[in-house]
Amino acid sequence: MKGTDQEMGRTMGMTMGEAEQGHRIVQVALGDRSYEIVIGRALLARSRARMAGLGARAAAIITDDHVGNLHAPALAAMLAQAGLRVTTISVSPGEASKAFATLERICGAILDARIERGDLVVALGGGVVGDLAGFAAAIVRRGIRFVQVPTSLLAQVDSSVGGKTGINAPQGKNLIGAFHQPSLVLADTGLLDTLPLREIRAGYAETVKYGLISDPGFFAWCEANWPGIYGGGPEREHAVEIACRAKAAIVARDERETGERALLNLGHTFGHALERVTGYESSRLIHGEAVALGMAQAFRFSVAQGLCSGQDAVRVEAHLREAGLPTRLADIPGGVGSVDDLLGAMAQDKKVVGGALTFILAGGIGQSFIARDVAADDVRGFLVQELAGLNGA
Repeated sequence: MKGTDQEMGRTMGMTMGEAEQGHRIVQVALGDRSYEIVIGRALLARSRARMAGLGARAAAIITDDHVGNLHAPALAAMLAQAGLRVTTISVSPGEASKAFATLERICGAILDARIERGDLVVALGGGVVGDLAGFAAAIVRRGIRFVQVPTSLLAQVDSSVGGKTGINAPQGKNLIGAFHQPSLVLADTGLLDTLPLREIRAGYAETVKYGLISDPGFFAWCEANWPGIYGGGPEREHAVEIACRAKAAIVARDERETGERALLNLGHTFGHALERVTGYESSRLIHGEAVALGMAQAFRFSVAQGLCSGQDAVRVEAHLREAGLPTRLADIPGGVGSVDDLLGAMAQDKKVVGGALTFILAGGIGQSFIARDVAADDVRGFLVQELAGLNGA
């Protein structure tokens, strides 16, 4: 690792006191809806005062069957020690839970638990649980406060921050939802130690994304330090902090994605389409893997459009592949259908405006931009070439 943990902390404006306490704090500045992201190891054991300070009398923990078995008892005990009456509600793991039927069950269970507006919904899990719990909190009683306790690297660096919540529809991913900001995010990096390597890799895709969007120095740091992120060293806390600071700054300027927040979707137009055509089957593709492949495609498409040097696209693909992530359609088991299948999935993307496709493209590493009205024929031609590579033509 380049530099000590305290040196990295000073670079990002972290005080020496915070470094010594073993945690970092990132502020999401949204006026009277501002909140903190607290990052560090063993946070659950040290967060009783923070939770008590929110002034709730009860909490509903939303988790999944796998994460709940690992971490819900400790979280419930901490909340009880903070003086809250606690109910735990569990769902099945995986993307299939982001559906109306699961949402209905969660909403009913929250009401049965007599959770009031001033109480808390606590999301304990990865992105699926965070999206579900946040959406339920947004609509039950027309809005209940909620806290994010992300347990995946992907959720800690991305989905737990910024207030996007929702479920999937047959037409596409995350098409039904609401903006509902959390009151607090507790990113306990020690919880990531129980994750399988595949999930760490998937979260890393959303981490390195911030370098590709606007911070070439962070991308270079990731190239040198990604093994430490995977291994749980101090590099992990540093990377989570950098990603959260970058996202917090964008969210503060563009909370509802009317402008630059769309940059955070680098790789997602391609990636969401790939998730849909593979039926959200986790055995074939999970979200972070789709984002990695989508980012590689975004850079290759940028080269095809004459926007980006081939050298940068090769560098991006080489790093993602070195980190164990997919970068080509051939890396997805079972195929991805036809060009028309992929274009049909893209047509339902949330960034479509007036029927025109919008992509996040790149002029180089750290030079991403929003490209509106991308010609459908150009996208089709690019996908034909990508599929030709899949078929060995």
